[in-house]
Amino acid sequence: MSKELITKVHLILEKIGYIEKVIEQSGSISAALHDLSTYRPAILMHLTSIAEQFDKMKKAPDTSLIQTFDADDLKGICDVRNYIAHDYEGVNLSIIEWILRNILPKFKLQCEQLINQTQ
Repeated sequence: MSKELITKVHLILEKIGYIEKVIEQSGSISAALHDLSTYRPAILMHLTSIAEQFDKMKKAPDTSLIQTFDADDLKGICDVRNYIAHDYEGVNLSIIEWILRNILPKFKLQCEQLINQTQ
């Protein structure tokens, strides 16, 4: 496993931490997503960044690392990135909330496990 790929895993974990901090500061996922000026844009930007890191991992010569993540979860986060990038105002917040509640915790655990395996 290359150092470059592990760096991407660290970055994904860092972005998840930022999203968790935003949610904590706002009081709830729902409150964060309904704040149009600060919290929602921050969450959407971090989700975009996470998806971009996964996309880079998919394109790497060594794809063994990306295969440790659930293919459906990866497709979902990449689809959401496309919606954010191409129809920002039309993003379905219930899907974003579902990702924050269900997918990000899985990604966080998987990233932590990968980092622990490489140490």
